Amino acid sequence: MWGRPNVGKSTLLNALLGRKHVIVSHRPQTTRHRITGVLNDPDEAYQIVFLDTPGIHAPQHKLGEALVKSAKGALQDIECLIFVGDATDVPHDDDIRAIQLLQKASAPVFLALNKIDATSETHRAEFEKLRAFDATFEISAQRGDGLEELKRAIIERMPEGEAYFPPDMLGDRPPEFHLSELIREQTLLQLREEVPHAVAVTIEQMEPRPRGVLYVEAFIIVERSGQKQIVIGEGASRLKEIGSKARVEMETFLGRKVFLDLRVKVRDKWRESDSWIRRLGYQES
Repeated sequence: MWGRPNVGKSTLLNALLGRKHVIVSHRPQTTRHRITGVLNDPDEAYQIVFLDTPGIHAPQHKLGEALVKSAKGALQDIECLIFVGDATDVPHDDDIRAIQLLQKASAPVFLALNKIDATSETHRAEFEKLRAFDATFEISAQRGDGLEELKRAIIERMPEGEAYFPPDMLGDRPPEFHLSELIREQTLLQLREEVPHAVAVTIEQMEPRPRGVLYVEAFIIVERSGQKQIVIGEGASRLKEIGSKARVEMETFLGRKVFLDLRVKVRDKWRESDSWIRRLGYQES
């Protein structure tokens, strides 16, 4: 999935996979990693390996630079690329920036105009002027419109070969990664203004406890003490809300009970720190 932030790339990936595999929110730059999602269909004997990527944008800090670099790395060894555009609006500068990075792409490039459920005018002509696409699909990742046609076109472009992953493997990230993302998703949904963009999450410990409960110790990382107070909230009310909702998502993901021990730490200007960007896993080749 390729395109600027907040066009619905992650929602589209989840819809094509038929499950919640990556987090989503209305916040730009929700996706910070290249995330693999595997779709197996034993009846039709195919496996598709999808890659969700961070949105292409003009970086404002070192973290942003790392995210764009990570997205660029996804252009290697691909068989088909889905450029996702927002059908409700004309192309933005970041759309153009994302298209320019595809100048040397040898794989077929499909245009998926998303959010057609929210508009009567798709701006298809404006997007198709950006480059010659191999095919255009008007879709709604939220409602499901056009997804079967898009999936069929992807399958037709896939070369024959051995499966990359075992049939029971859904992706290439460990459970700790997905649990940290589910916590970060709740911070994005519960917080306002600039604070969500300054948030990262680390899983410090996972330990089985009696009666099938999994103990998870996690830290929400912010950049300033003022942000810490916002995340915690009056009487720790907001932190409890984030933790409660994240725990439900984690239990659904794991299929077992979770005890979530959630705390907040300040790491001054971590988005401008190469060492913290590496430590938090945002620097990918």
